[in-house]
Amino acid sequence: MIFLTALPLFWIMIAASRGGHWGAWMPSSISAFEGTCVSIPCRFDFPDELRPAVVHGVWYFNSPYPKNYPPVVFKSRTQVVHESFQGRSRLLGDLGLRNCTLLLSNLSPELGGKYYFRGDLGGYNQYTFSEHSILDIINTPNIVVPLEVVAGTEVEVSCMVPDNCPELRPELSWLGHDGLGEPAVLGRLREDEGTWVQVSLLHFVPTREANGHRLGCQASFPNTTLQFEGYASLDVKYPPVIVEMNSSVEAIEGSHVSLLCGADSNPPPLLTWMRDGTVLQEAVTESLFLELDEVTPREDGVYACLAENAYGQDNRTVGLSVMYAPWKPTVNGTVVAVEGETVSILCSTQSNPDPILTIFKEKQILGTVIYESELQLELPAVTPEDDGEYWCVAENQYGQRATAFNLSVEFAPVILLESHCAAARDTVQCLCVVKSNPEPSVAFELPSRNVTVNETEREFVYSERSGLLLTSILTLRGQAQAPPRVICTSRNLYGTKSLELPFQGAHRLMWAKIGPVGAVVAFAILIAIVCYITQTRRKKNVTESPSFSSGDNPPVLFSSDFRISGAPEKYESERRLGSERRLLGLRGEPPELDLSYSHSDLGKRPTKDSYTLTEELAEYAEIRVK
Repeated sequence: MIFLTALPLFWIMIAASRGGHWGAWMPSSISAFEGTCVSIPCRFDFPDELRPAVVHGVWYFNSPYPKNYPPVVFKSRTQVVHESFQGRSRLLGDLGLRNCTLLLSNLSPELGGKYYFRGDLGGYNQYTFSEHSILDIINTPNIVVPLEVVAGTEVEVSCMVPDNCPELRPELSWLGHDGLGEPAVLGRLREDEGTWVQVSLLHFVPTREANGHRLGCQASFPNTTLQFEGYASLDVKYPPVIVEMNSSVEAIEGSHVSLLCGADSNPPPLLTWMRDGTVLQEAVTESLFLELDEVTPREDGVYACLAENAYGQDNRTVGLSVMYAPWKPTVNGTVVAVEGETVSILCSTQSNPDPILTIFKEKQILGTVIYESELQLELPAVTPEDDGEYWCVAENQYGQRATAFNLSVEFAPVILLESHCAAARDTVQCLCVVKSNPEPSVAFELPSRNVTVNETEREFVYSERSGLLLTSILTLRGQAQAPPRVICTSRNLYGTKSLELPFQGAHRLMWAKIGPVGAVVAFAILIAIVCYITQTRRKKNVTESPSFSSGDNPPVLFSSDFRISGAPEKYESERRLGSERRLLGLRGEPPELDLSYSHSDLGKRPTKDSYTLTEELAEYAEIRVK
């Protein structure tokens, strides 16, 4: 099927090669003003052997291939066109005479583009010509100025506008030509590709001041409101004149200095900065900056600027005087000293004039000199308070520079007074705060248990360092009832310090042990004892037996011997733990060392053989107070 379809086309190509060829002619480009019309001249040809009875044609927009469904501009068979061209396109030529000239009216910017013609002779005798015309929709006239306009030499400037609309003819006039000359209109001219233009000429002799002058041309269409204007700036050539340059310049060392040389010329001149005959910088430009970064006294001197182009030259000079602010002060490095030693710090700089030198720490001035380049600071018998960051500042009327340095004071450990132990729940937490430099080692000693725990045992000790302070926390589980002695020992290469940590809240241990429920039970027992003693005394009064002695009285139990486990004690322990946590400032529960031991190890209070009611109530009241 494909072969049968392609065969007629093959014979048409052979016939065309014997009797003629398919071809078209039209201008490669054509222009017209927006709102006017344009006539695109077009002729086409086809092989003579075809001899069609009727010749049809189609104009496409922006694509020559029908399979791409390009917008139809004009179609002779159906008169069906794309909506953008409805009422705007018309065929001026006679297709039978192989004339395909197209007229487009009421032009708008979206109609600018490529236009292709396709010949339709019937059947397979259809051909889209590769030749096409590019339509340019314009809004301004074209002003043509000669490539070179020299001051003092006569010049000719022309204004050209397209004249391809048979329905509207443009008229030209000049704008801004006062003092330049009188215009002369040549009229309508035909271009090489068959398009038409209207031309107007203007002759004048330019001056230096005319450079950049805006010259305009106006195209108008009679009996319409259409009016278009175009402008061109005159490019007048003339020799350079240096019009801008620094006067004498003063600058401080280390600053950025810009020396400017500006010349008025056309074309732009070659500007050259020189010093002592040496070229420092050059460029073809109207203004040239000589950039001097971090100037020193060596840059002091006279600088010359030379401006030149093909039409002449000019030159001028400028002097540079360098002053400088203090350089960044230098100190004898970071100082490390042992407590009690004398430290000497030297700060020096260079400036013109000499600076004011100041050494301070934390906004406190330690030493200062005026109009000197060195400052010696002596610190006798340094202490840990001298440790920290220092600043040396140098300043004069041209600026200020500063340098920071550190003094590190090393000393033996000092255990601070806030170190202590405190009960929390069923545990005891011991806090040891040490100030030292360099960082010390910390160990906790429990003499009664013959146990020593150091900070390397992360499972039991939590440590944190902030500046010169090291905080270590030891947690003992099951020690709240009878906390052991805890000794904190800290050491570094300068010494060792030990402190037995005081226990805070020792008077509350008994109340923590008994708890609220234990107190209630103890009170109930006391009531029972009172009842028992009362009955016994009644019997004694009745019988008055001499054999009755106090040794026969049943023993009275001390309330501390009764310990009721459960929620009340847990509640009291949790309350104490929260209090101790706030005291220690902990964010989490540190690791705990479980050193639990039996209650049998605790020394119990001996039981009395007998108590009077008054003594028992006082005992109970004392317990409640505690």
